[in-house]
Amino acid sequence: MSKYTDNHIANDTIVGSKLNNEASKVSCDSCSHDHSHSIDSINRKDLTPIIVSTTFFLVGLLLQYTSLGNNVSSSIYPILYGIAYIPVAYSVIKQALNELIFNKDFFNEFSLMSIATLGAFAIGEYPEAVAVMLLYSIGELFQSLAVGKATKNIESLLDVQVEEARVVTQNGVLTKPSEEVKIGDTIQVRVGDKVPVDGILLSERASFNTIALTGESVPQTVRRGESILAGMINLDSVIEFESTKIYQDSALSKILDLVQEASERKAKTELLIRKFARWYTPIVFGLALLLTFAPALFVSDYLFTDWLYRALVFLVISCPCAIVISIPLSYFGGIGAASRQGILFKGANFLDLMAKVNTVVLDKTGTVTEGVFEVQKVYSTKENEALLLDLIASVESFSAHPIAKAITSFHTPKSSMLEDIVNVEEIAGYGIKCELNSEVVLVGNHKLLDEYNIVYDKEVLEFIGTQVLVSKGKTFLGTLLIADKIKEDAAESISTLHNEGVSTLVMLSGDNKEITAEVGSKIGVDQAIGGLLPEDKVTYVEQLMQNKENVVCFVGDGINDAPALALSHVGVAMGAMGADAAIEVADVVIQTDQPSKIGKAISIAKATRSIVFQNIALAFGIKLFVLSLGALGVATMWEAVIADVGVTILVVLNAIRILYKKF
Repeated sequence: MSKYTDNHIANDTIVGSKLNNEASKVSCDSCSHDHSHSIDSINRKDLTPIIVSTTFFLVGLLLQYTSLGNNVSSSIYPILYGIAYIPVAYSVIKQALNELIFNKDFFNEFSLMSIATLGAFAIGEYPEAVAVMLLYSIGELFQSLAVGKATKNIESLLDVQVEEARVVTQNGVLTKPSEEVKIGDTIQVRVGDKVPVDGILLSERASFNTIALTGESVPQTVRRGESILAGMINLDSVIEFESTKIYQDSALSKILDLVQEASERKAKTELLIRKFARWYTPIVFGLALLLTFAPALFVSDYLFTDWLYRALVFLVISCPCAIVISIPLSYFGGIGAASRQGILFKGANFLDLMAKVNTVVLDKTGTVTEGVFEVQKVYSTKENEALLLDLIASVESFSAHPIAKAITSFHTPKSSMLEDIVNVEEIAGYGIKCELNSEVVLVGNHKLLDEYNIVYDKEVLEFIGTQVLVSKGKTFLGTLLIADKIKEDAAESISTLHNEGVSTLVMLSGDNKEITAEVGSKIGVDQAIGGLLPEDKVTYVEQLMQNKENVVCFVGDGINDAPALALSHVGVAMGAMGADAAIEVADVVIQTDQPSKIGKAISIAKATRSIVFQNIALAFGIKLFVLSLGALGVATMWEAVIADVGVTILVVLNAIRILYKKF
């Protein structure tokens, strides 16, 4: 199912840069047209038929039903209403013919509307014929607005791929297309550039941003001889590596393939109106024919024109324009109500699916947590916490590492101590070594302290999170626990989801298992699984989807989450800080990055679905009553007109009331 957004987006500017401006062809849940409209493409061409039709329709009504038409010949009305009818009826009649010619499908809403309105013209009920088509066209315009800017699936992922590679040769560094890189080539990567293919590092060491592949924001330090992957971003200095895979076999390409395959596997929701028409339309046609000819078998004074008139009244009142209009308006209202909450549904079908969700799978970093590292706890020995904090903040001020920034944000470096710190050496993968007052100071992980035979309390290694240990001379001073901060509404969101009928809540992460379990325990998920690669997340979602009773919603924010987002029944992306690829491939985007909005999305989806079924019941109830009167000859064309227009007004009012409901 193609994906689309609503035009009533309060803060469209936030997401506008992340969503494609090109509209794709969209099959809507509430009609059987293909829409190619976007918010930007609702132009004169789209509005002209409605404007022309409305103008001539109103002129015809004024002349026919007011004193303005006293001196006007009645022969003018077929012309006026005909001019009003053609612009809005053309596409419907054309679609009916296309369905008949190309799909051999006569029993559809287009043929019913065409025959009913042409029949109304044949018996002189011109206003009704025009009104049916005009209301339908306006409903289509609303739907087009709801479609909004359609996304282009996974094209934003191409921004992560590296089209060119700097290959080191005997003649210097040559720039080649990445597809031409061979196994064994030496590749140069400048600071800020992405690694084009997988390989083995030749330089002494390098630091990479790996969030494109892992979703985790902690930079990864790689030493000579260790593997690096396509899509990593070089952070420190110019490096060289030897390619071990061709471009098409890189880890990044595999992620792209997973997304593509998942997108293709996502089943399209069958259109509600098409299901409705499959049984409704043939029955209506059959009853109309019976009403026209069957009475000849048992009515002695049978008059063909009288029973034809009854059949046409029957067709007019049975025309599903109320359903055709109310269904897109109901979804449009749901999409609009959600957008006011900062929730962007990309399609009416995802409102339907979200209402049925009973299994939610959450990514951890950036979804449940903020993706920002903070000092969580301070463990000091011999009551020297002040010294510990002054020392660690002062030493870390010499580093640009995200963890160093978290420490200096937590505690201000001591200026007098900074002046005395000398011989600062940052050891990749270990930490920082320096000297203070002729004593060696170590600030880093346990491997750094082990390297210098510093005795420390081994219990600190049991702490959940990233540990920064500190020693001065041969004395262990303590440790700081650094961890990603859990979002304030994370625990609340889990409770809300349970209240909304979600029976299974799982959190997945590429982070280590201990940290993932700790976060999962704090927010109250049913299961927390860490240490996963992107393909592991896809496998887990696939396993859940094998149970046909599960309607799975996956929530994530990184490129590494894109395959799972595409595969799940409903993919929800965190939009404010999320990767473009995740936003593009997701079915729902939460602009505020608040996990509590997931529960609101389900609540809005359920309310929308309820209104859709209310409108179906309301339209059928009234129409069946008047249909019976028409078949008995009690209801005339005017009753049919009043019932048809009246029920349309009722269902439209019911459809838009969701915009005023508080969630």
